[in-house]
Amino acid sequence: MTQTQETIGFVGAGLMGHGMAKNIVEKGYPLTVTAHRNRVPVDDLVQRGAVEATLETLAATSTIIFLTLPGSPQVAEAVARMTPHLKPGTVIVDCSTSDPTVTERLAADLAARGVPFADAPLSRTPKEAWEGTLDCMVGATDETFERIKPVIATWAAKIVHIGGVGDGHRMKLLNNFLSLGYAAIYAEALALATKVGISTATFDSVIRGGRMDCGFYQTFMGYALEGNRAAHRFTLTNALKDLRYVESMANAATVTTTMASAAKNSFAVAVAQGGAGPDDYVPHLTDFIARANGVKR
Repeated sequence: MTQTQETIGFVGAGLMGHGMAKNIVEKGYPLTVTAHRNRVPVDDLVQRGAVEATLETLAATSTIIFLTLPGSPQVAEAVARMTPHLKPGTVIVDCSTSDPTVTERLAADLAARGVPFADAPLSRTPKEAWEGTLDCMVGATDETFERIKPVIATWAAKIVHIGGVGDGHRMKLLNNFLSLGYAAIYAEALALATKVGISTATFDSVIRGGRMDCGFYQTFMGYALEGNRAAHRFTLTNALKDLRYVESMANAATVTTTMASAAKNSFAVAVAQGGAGPDDYVPHLTDFIARANGVKR
């Protein structure tokens, strides 16, 4: 069990947050969680020793608060509600994939109240969140990083201090540009393969184990080849949101986005078709791209 004087608040016990929060409380940190539209994760965490409270009470009683929310609008809303109740010295850690410009603005506003802010987005899947083996990239001052690192270590096996506030979110967007770019390429390649008479199984027999193979390919093909809808539980709508953030970051840096915009448009096609729901994940992009090309999978 961890010996600590920190009391942890956790906002956003969803697909990733549930496992993260589970590891925090099981490894000895006092944990307060807020209600979620899905009661199952919150009830499970309470059974493991967490306390449920309102967002305002969580803000007033926690010394480190983790946010795992869909994006910057939700993060900004949560911070606005918490701000009047935060004590100086409380640390806010945004583990969401957020817009770095919003991250820097929130950090500046909170710094004026004596509240440090860090961005600590994560990589991998809910499986690794549950196992406590996520990757985490942190943007924070050295002092804040050293303070939050032991808590992050309850749910992350790889922790990299990228730089100052906002740098974690910048690196996360670069990471997602690569992974979602792969997804767009895989989906289009599989549609083309089917169109020219190459089966998905034959395609996989060549790629798997070769130089083009990787962990992301394997989870993507967990659905495309094996039919496991939960092989990589990251929604199409969140993927589109992240690639829009990539474009925004590139626009601010005056960098052309030939590839990022092409990948974004693949996900936009899926969402625009009207069928991308909360249970449609990144590997399911292959179905949407197939339909757009008149291919039946």
